[in-house]
Formats: sequence, C-alpha cells, structure tokens
Amino acid sequence: MKIEPFLTEQFFSQYEFSSPHMLASSDCETISIGKLLHLAGATLEELGGLNLGYTESQGDPRLRSEISKMYSEPTAEDVVVLTSPVEGIYLAMQTLLEPQDEVIALRPGYDALNNVARHLCQQVIPWSLVAGKEQWELDFDQLESMISPKTRIIVVNFPHNPTGFIPSTTEFDHLIKLARENNIWLFCDEIYRGLEFDTPIPSAADRYEKSIVLSGLSKTYGLPGLRAGWLIIRDAELRNELINWKHYTTICPAAPTEFLAHKALLVKDKLAERSKTIIQQNLKLCESFFARFPEHFIWRRPQAGSVAFVELNLKETGFDSATSYCHQLAQNHGIVLLPGRCLGFDDHYVRFGIGKKSFESALEAYSAVLSEIKSKTG
Repeated sequence: MKIEPFLTEQFFSQYEFSSPHMLASSDCETISIGKLLHLAGATLEELGGLNLGYTESQGDPRLRSEISKMYSEPTAEDVVVLTSPVEGIYLAMQTLLEPQDEVIALRPGYDALNNVARHLCQQVIPWSLVAGKEQWELDFDQLESMISPKTRIIVVNFPHNPTGFIPSTTEFDHLIKLARENNIWLFCDEIYRGLEFDTPIPSAADRYEKSIVLSGLSKTYGLPGLRAGWLIIRDAELRNELINWKHYTTICPAAPTEFLAHKALLVKDKLAERSKTIIQQNLKLCESFFARFPEHFIWRRPQAGSVAFVELNLKETGFDSATSYCHQLAQNHGIVLLPGRCLGFDDHYVRFGIGKKSFESALEAYSAVLSEIKSKTG
C-alpha cells in the first residue's frame, strides 16, 4: 500500500536550496561543528579519534543520561536515541497501530504526524486548531466528540508547528485527563520545546505515563544537519517493542551524531538562548511588516517556537490558493513561503520561519515585491 506524498518535503525540494530568500524555515540559526565543539570545550581531535563501529541500539548510555536530565520523571532507561527525529514518528506508529485503530491528530501539522498513521490504521481524524481573532485556540468539545473505543492515539505537537500555539496549564491538564480516562496513548512532538517566549510548558513525559514524547536538536538548538533525536517512553514493554522495530530500520544511531549530540546538550541552554534572541528580533520585524501590509495578511502572533502561520487575503494576491501563490513567489522572485495545504490545512495560509538571521533580508525582499505590486494596483 502506497503512502501519501510528503508535500512539505516535496515543496522544499524544489526551492529550499536554490532560492535566495528562504522565509519558511522551521529550524533556527545553525552553527558549524567547529563552533559547537569550541562552545562545549571539546576539540576536533576528539571527534577525529572517534571509532566508527556499531553503537548500542537504544543509544549511548551517557547520551541517554544527559537527555533524561531534561525531564523530571523519565530516567535514562526511558530514552531511545534515534538516527533522525522523523524516525521516531515511524517507529511509534508502527509499534502502536493495528488496521482497526483510529488516531486523532492535531491539524495543521507536519505531514509525517498524520500520513504515517493513515498508512497503517483505519482512520486519522483531524482535530483542527481554531483561528481566533488574535491567536490560535483549541476546541476540546471537538476533541471529545471524536474519541471512540477505537481511538488508539492522540497526536499533538507543542509548541506547535506551524502556528506557534502552546496550551495553557488548564488545557494541557484537560488533554491528559481525557487521554487517561479513555486509556489512549498521547504522542507529543516536543521538538520546539525550549522556545517558549514566556513560561516554559511541561513535557507530556512528566505528566502522563502513557505518553510518547518526540524531541531532538533540530529546531530549538539549531542543529538539523546533525539529525539527532530521541523518544521518551516510560512503558518498558512498549519501549522494547519499539526497539525491535528499530532493528528493522536503522539498527543503531550514528557514532559521530551521538558524540556531537552529547556535546550539544552540555551547552543546550546557550544554544536555546541564542535561538530565542534571534526569534525575538525577527518577531519585531514581523510586527512592522504585517502592520505595513494589513490588507494582505491576518497576523496571529505565535506564543512559542520558530514558525508562524499567517492567513493570506487571496483577493489581494490575485491567486486562488496559497499553493499557487507560493509557487509563483519562489519561481519569479526567489522567495519561499510554505503553503498551508502542505500541512494539511486550508489553502489560504502560509508558514513563515522566524529562527534565522537571514530572515531580515528575506523579509525586505518580500516587502519590495509587495510594495511594487501595491504601487501598480494603487
């Protein structure tokens, strides 16, 4: 059985590495191996002396121990190190799902969080975020109406990609209460955790025994090329079943990735602060930009993370969909925004990425395009 097209990655494959103005990146500003090692007090000689043999399937014990320090309840035994964060989605869904199961998944969302489950089970039911007047909102009445005896997993992502939404403490507790009362697994993608603008949100791994938490170094810490990720699974039986699936995929993590991931975690606070500083600077630029072009966009300010989901006034663009608009913007102007259709949502939204230093110059290029159009039509 074929799996659905991975629309986000297909779109980026056309433009990400050839367009001069990338406005849709989900990761934060990256650094070199040399700078990472210097920041961590390590040397290239240490990396060069690394033995390239097999590693432990579950992950290096020292790395798992360092990861476990990021949580209150889980221990190093609860950590499974991945060869790539997206591997964790595949492994979790393969381990948990049977054809008769149903999954409820928060929308919009990263393709893999929906498509892998849909490939394996009877139905994936979208739990859609609501576009409020000023910010995104959760509809718990909608969620409760979707839960059935067949519901196996609720899939969420906090802080949320692409909206930057985070639940309140009350909302988060209510979500966990519903999952626990109905004996449902909660798969929580927390790869943007640590990029909250105000109070940090708790991890589902600390609050619910039947949670599976996905995280890694790609977004908050600006190291997507490292491909370092992990799952937190407190249920030992499920964890062992998942590791068996891992034996059929990547077998074990890459030794250089584990080495560099361990060094990165030693300085994770510095890396996260660096990312948040850039994001805050770019949010100020966003406020000015959207105030300048109010007729083109509806701006809902993100509460966390390195992305924002912005509503287009398609009448102003002259296109009938965000997808068409984004293709012409990339092809004619070298400016890349991600259409909402790629993330399983209405095709009049686009994702902005606000974690890069290059955001300012890219936004200036986009402003010039909009200003030129405005002058011609005005």
